[in-house]
Amino acid sequence: MLSSSKIARINELAKLQKAKGLTEAEKEEQKQLRQEYLKAFRQHMAKQVEGVKIVDQDGNDLTPEKVKQIQKAKGLHNRI
Repeated sequence: MLSSSKIARINELAKLQKAKGLTEAEKEEQKQLRQEYLKAFRQHMAKQVEGVKIVDQDGNDLTPEKVKQIQKAKGLHNRI
């Protein structure tokens, strides 16, 4: 995930934007930090989804086929 200092800077820029507006340099910095944050968030979320195995009450595997293929490629959940 993103470092706490970068997240703090994102929040600081958001407060500045509401209070007085941002300079062009600050707007560009904010844009880059947000893109970096979203990229890290998406990567983390993808790893979470890839690690999930869905089963019903009877023990039947209901994991979507696309996720099963990813898990098989990565050797997760004993997929063969």
